[in-house]
Amino acid sequence: MRAVDDVIAHRLNSDVPLVGEVARYIISAGGKRLRPALLLLVSGALGLTSPHRHTLAAVVEFIHTATLLHDDVVDESTLRRGRQTANEVFGNATSVLVGDFLYSRAFQMMVDVGQMRVMEVLADATNVIAEGEVLQLMNMHDADLDEAAYLRVIRSKTAKLFEASARLAPILAGADSATEQRCADYGQALGTAFQVIDDVLDYEGQADELGKNLGDDLREGKMTLPVIWALKLGNPEEQAMIRHAIEQGDVTHLDTIANVIRRTGALDRAREAAELEAQRAIAVVSGLPQNTYQQGLLQLAADLLTRRT
Repeated sequence: MRAVDDVIAHRLNSDVPLVGEVARYIISAGGKRLRPALLLLVSGALGLTSPHRHTLAAVVEFIHTATLLHDDVVDESTLRRGRQTANEVFGNATSVLVGDFLYSRAFQMMVDVGQMRVMEVLADATNVIAEGEVLQLMNMHDADLDEAAYLRVIRSKTAKLFEASARLAPILAGADSATEQRCADYGQALGTAFQVIDDVLDYEGQADELGKNLGDDLREGKMTLPVIWALKLGNPEEQAMIRHAIEQGDVTHLDTIANVIRRTGALDRAREAAELEAQRAIAVVSGLPQNTYQQGLLQLAADLLTRRT
């Protein structure tokens, strides 16, 4: 990861000082670096030592950071990772344009690796992520959204980059197609579990632990899995209150709604869905060579279920 950080620092250089300033602001905010770590763990499990793994780990972090910059503008977010969002500090226009810079710099770095299959996977991933963002926008304030539609969004918007990160290592290692698919399946399952738990924490966690404003999903009219289950399990009065909150982006009764989500067992149902995905990840990665890195991948999937931030 130190090698990846060195690549990130080097490739953030720009002749336009503001570009580097904004990019460094969000990248230095102390994110989990989960996607680069995933790529490196899979590389280790497969015995890959090529320095290209550091380049591609930086690439997936750049793509992820670009999506964060754009997300925060679209969602009008003010807090991320415990401090002001880039759009709050530098403005919306600057955030969008620096996000574009990070996307284009990522593609420059992909070319350096010199493998068409790598380009294909990452180009496909960024396209699916963009589609997921638009799909989520279309679904805003729709209280009739079901679990299948919710999963379609998060598998595009969040899990796709996890999937790509895990798929890149076997491509670099020249592994067979079955191993590549196994790694991709692990990444998709891990990313899905990660996002479901993230949505649970919006109603269960503490703002100082999460580094974001609690209730943001409700304010933005996002139907997440805990809300979907609360609408199924609540009484008619509670259902009407939640439906109004989603359709109007009204957080007046946020505390009451959070209590309903907890009381009805909606959080438990959502956590069960995340656990199923984590178990799917554990099952597929068990087929990789058994070494320290493979054990790390198993532990990563298990640890997701207890995350608080």
